[in-house]
Amino acid sequence: MRDALRLSLALGALALGCTSVTPAIDVGPRLDAGPAIDAADALDAPDDPDPVVSTEERAALETLGWSRLVMPPDPTNAFADDPRAAHLGHTLFFDTGLSGPLLDGDDDGSPTTLGVRGEPGRVSCAGCHVPADGFVDTRTLGGQISLAASWVLRRTPTLLDVAHRRLMMWDGRRDSLFSQAVGPIESWNEMNSSRLFVAEQIASRYRSEYESIFGALPPLEDTVRFPVLSPSETGCELRPGGTRVCRGVPGDGADFDGMSASDRDAVTRVVVNVGKAIGAYERLLSCGASRFDDWLAGDASALDRAEIRGAVLFVGRAGCIACHAGPLLTDQSFHDVGLAPATVAVVFIDLDDRGAALGIEQLLASPLRSTSVFSDGDDGRLAALPDPARREGAFLTPPLRCLAAHPSFMHTGQLRSLTEVIDFFDRGGHPAGYLGTNELRPLGLSTRERADLVAFLRALEGPGPAAALRVPPT
Repeated sequence: MRDALRLSLALGALALGCTSVTPAIDVGPRLDAGPAIDAADALDAPDDPDPVVSTEERAALETLGWSRLVMPPDPTNAFADDPRAAHLGHTLFFDTGLSGPLLDGDDDGSPTTLGVRGEPGRVSCAGCHVPADGFVDTRTLGGQISLAASWVLRRTPTLLDVAHRRLMMWDGRRDSLFSQAVGPIESWNEMNSSRLFVAEQIASRYRSEYESIFGALPPLEDTVRFPVLSPSETGCELRPGGTRVCRGVPGDGADFDGMSASDRDAVTRVVVNVGKAIGAYERLLSCGASRFDDWLAGDASALDRAEIRGAVLFVGRAGCIACHAGPLLTDQSFHDVGLAPATVAVVFIDLDDRGAALGIEQLLASPLRSTSVFSDGDDGRLAALPDPARREGAFLTPPLRCLAAHPSFMHTGQLRSLTEVIDFFDRGGHPAGYLGTNELRPLGLSTRERADLVAFLRALEGPGPAAALRVPPT
C-alpha cells in the first residue's frame, strides 16, 4: 500500500507533437523491433491509398536522416571520449554499492522493486534506466513512474543519444552529462546517497582505475578530515511529518559541511569525475539507423505504404517537424503541450509542475553547471536558454527514435500507447488543468491519418547499442 498520496509538480509533458506547435513523445528504445505494422490492420476500412511525396516533403524528410547526425564534442568533460573513462563509467552505471537505504514502504522486495525498505546498496543507474529495454524503466510496476529509494513523479527518460543534448532532464535543470549523473546519486528518492560516501567508495573499491584516469585521489583514508559514512548512514532518513535529515551532502550541517572548504571541493571533484566517467559511457549509447533511414537511402521496400503516408504527414499537414526536427526528431527546446496531469501508479499525480520555469532557475543556481569550476570547458550553451516568457509549464521535446516499446509516454507517464499520444495531439491537448499556455491546436486528422503517423513512428526503431554495452562489463 502506498505510504501516502503524493502531489507534486508536473503537467505538460512533452509528447509526440504534431502541429504547428509542440510535440512531445519520449525517446524510447524498442531495440530491434519486429516487422513493420501496417496501420490498415487497425482500421475497419480497407482503403490503402498510394502515398504521394512531393519534392518539398521529400526534402523535409531528408533533414531527418540518421546519416546527418554527427556526435558533438563535450567541452564540459575532458574525458568524454577516453575509453578508460567510458569503461569505468560503464562499471559504475551498474554498481548498486554507491546507493544508500531504500525509504519507501512500497519497497517490499517484490520483483518490480529493487529491495526492501531500509536496505542500502540496492539502486544503480541501471535500476531505472533498464539497458535491455532501451534505457527506460520497464521494471517498476505499472511502467509509468519509477520506484527507486522512493517514488519519483516524472517518467524516467531514455538515455539513448543523450550525448546530443545540451540541456538535460524534462525541465532542463542540468546542462551536462556529468552533472546529470551526479543528480540521482544525491536525490533522496533515487539513489539516496551522498558525494562523501561515493568518494569514499571510489577510494576503497576503484582507486587504481580512478587514479589512472583522473589522477591522485584526496586522502580520504584520513578520517579526521573526511568523516566515514557507512551504507546505512549515507543519504537521507525520513522523519515524522515528512522531513528529511541527510548526511554527506552540501547543507547537511554535519559530515560534509563540517569539512574544510578545500576538502569539500576535493570530495565534490571526485564525484564530478564519477559523473564524467558515466557520461563517457553514455556517449556510446545510441538508437542507430532505422528502416526509415534505409528508405531515405533508396530502399523503396523498407517502408510500407502507411509508414510513408505517416512520414509525409509528419513533415506536412500534421506539422510535427516544427518541434521534432533534425536526425533525432527533436528541436531540443521546451514546449507547453497542454497536458492536464492524471493519476499514475495508482495514487500519484504530478500537479502544478512549472517545468522549465523552475528547472532553468535551478540550473543557473547550480554549482555544477557548465560554466562552473568543475566543468572542463564552456561552449556557450547557457547563452541560448529558452525565452523566460515561454518556460512556465514547458518541457523538453524528446527525440522520437527507438520509442515504440516504451511502456508509457509524456513526462507524467499517463499515456500508454503511441495511439493515445497521437490522439492527444490531434485533439490539441487538454482544455485546462495545467500551468502556462498550451501551444497546440486541433489538427483534425482522420482515423487513417492518425494510424499512419503511429506507423511512421514505429518505423524509427534502430538496433540500439552494442549488446556488450547493455550488461555489466567483464
